Amino acid sequence: MGLSDETLLNYLNAHPELRSRVETMLLVIADEKGELQEADAVEMQLIEQMRRMGQESLQAWATGQAVKAADCFGQESGIRRAGKKNSSGTAPLGRSA
Repeated sequence: MGLSDETLLNYLNAHPELRSRVETMLLVIADEKGELQEADAVEMQLIEQMRRMGQESLQAWATGQAVKAADCFGQESGIRRAGKKNSSGTAPLGRSA
């Protein structure tokens, strides 16, 4: 096994959309209500949940990459990403008569 239970829970809690998908898959497997009598029905539900989990996982990864890239760019360029401007603009040029 790779991750400890605590680490796995931390990852799942950091990505609630994936946690919800895993919970749904586990409930399908448990079938506590006895609603799923045919393997085909279980298979279809699990395939749909896995497809959605794949999409959500890819979205979570892309979001993380965008945040990392923005942080890296901000550090390299020395640009502040947020905050109030201190400048009131360009000083007016004097007029000559």
